[in-house]
Amino acid sequence: MKLVTFVHENGPEKVGAMLDDETTLVDLSDDFPRMLDLIDAGPDGLETARKAVASAERTLPLRSVSLRAPLPVPRQIRDCMLFEKHLRQAGEQFVRMQFGKLAGLILGLGLVKIPKVWYEQPIYYKANRFSVIGPDQEVIWPNYSELMDFECELGIVIGKKGKDIARDRAGEHIFGYTIFNDMSARDAQFKEMKGRLGPAKGKDFDTGNIIGPYLVTADEIPDPYNLTMIARVNGEEWGRGHSGQMHHRFEDLIVHVSRCETLYPGELLGSGTVGNGCGLEHGRFLCPGDTVELEIDGLGVLRNRLVKP
Repeated sequence: MKLVTFVHENGPEKVGAMLDDETTLVDLSDDFPRMLDLIDAGPDGLETARKAVASAERTLPLRSVSLRAPLPVPRQIRDCMLFEKHLRQAGEQFVRMQFGKLAGLILGLGLVKIPKVWYEQPIYYKANRFSVIGPDQEVIWPNYSELMDFECELGIVIGKKGKDIARDRAGEHIFGYTIFNDMSARDAQFKEMKGRLGPAKGKDFDTGNIIGPYLVTADEIPDPYNLTMIARVNGEEWGRGHSGQMHHRFEDLIVHVSRCETLYPGELLGSGTVGNGCGLEHGRFLCPGDTVELEIDGLGVLRNRLVKP
């Protein structure tokens, strides 16, 4: 199922399921007031939702509602760096921006290397779960930044509580998949991470975490490592990559995060940026008024416009 959170006629947020035509949806809010309620209900909740969709006598046209983030307030957001190509290309471009004419020498001497620990384990940070928006909502440009960027990521939502999860059982804990756009104030990020901690204000600002347009249940994505991921700005393709290029996979991430720590239903785990999936890698940044579109096979298109107050 393609699950959504929507608003109809300026009413409250409701949970729904998109039908196969992707032009109509079924209201599931009588059974599940929030998406977290559906996730918490586990397999029984999904079965209830499927029966409600199959027996629905009334549907809503998509054009009559406004979609919000399918999971408006995740229980936790952890964002990772799973793609080697992104890490390498972003690091090289950062050197070009910081060192100008000396960059060629630095890169030529091989002085920019991915840390060994990155290959040994997944690396992640915790993001602001209260700054989430959804499709077609405006991103408010933070007033302390001049270099705004997007990040094209694949996100998973945890559906089953667990601790010290074995790798061969890790997939059972994935409820579904979504597109995740981790908006980034690059200048703030570059500055603060020189202090060897972060990111913080480079990532944490209202409207900075974008999820959607759907939360697609795991059964509809048989191979999450065979998905094309595309980033466009104002209709121009800036980059594309493939989920199969992950160095660490979601199962590895789940195992690592759950070591001596409980993972809860409703947590969002991001893949980190796919290779070619952000402006930094190409030496390009956003302007006020730009519209960013992220597309992933089977997960739809996540579209947002930047507004500078």
